[in-house]
Amino acid sequence: MATQQQATDEAEIRRHIDKLVEGLEKKDLEALRRLYAPDIVSFDVQPPLQHVGVDAKLANWTPVFTAFETVTYEVRDLTVTVGGDVAFAHGFGCLGGTLKDGTAIGGMWVRATHCLRKIGGTWLIAHDQVSVPLDVTTGAGVTDLQP
Repeated sequence: MATQQQATDEAEIRRHIDKLVEGLEKKDLEALRRLYAPDIVSFDVQPPLQHVGVDAKLANWTPVFTAFETVTYEVRDLTVTVGGDVAFAHGFGCLGGTLKDGTAIGGMWVRATHCLRKIGGTWLIAHDQVSVPLDVTTGAGVTDLQP
């Protein structure tokens, strides 16, 4: 059974993920910067294998924000587990929107895991991993699945 502190922390982390969605939809890199630990290690869908540091993490969003006129991001099935000053959350995310040329993009669902640390009383994302399933026979990512 969760303690009151765990329940409070879980609610804070869910708000944190909501702020992540809001920052993406507003294309606000500075709002996103405040959500990540300075030394974040990110295993994102874009090469290379890892992005180290908040500037490298934010650089992943620059091409998206440049290509899209409007951005939408949906999170589904978010599960949060808290233990002291560390926590993890996992679920599914879908990035979509409208490109600058007017093309509507419905989006692709990915699996996302966020590992958080409570630093100075604030939950920050210290590690994240975003992935798509892999077809082992072809080596291609499977991008048409939905939760």
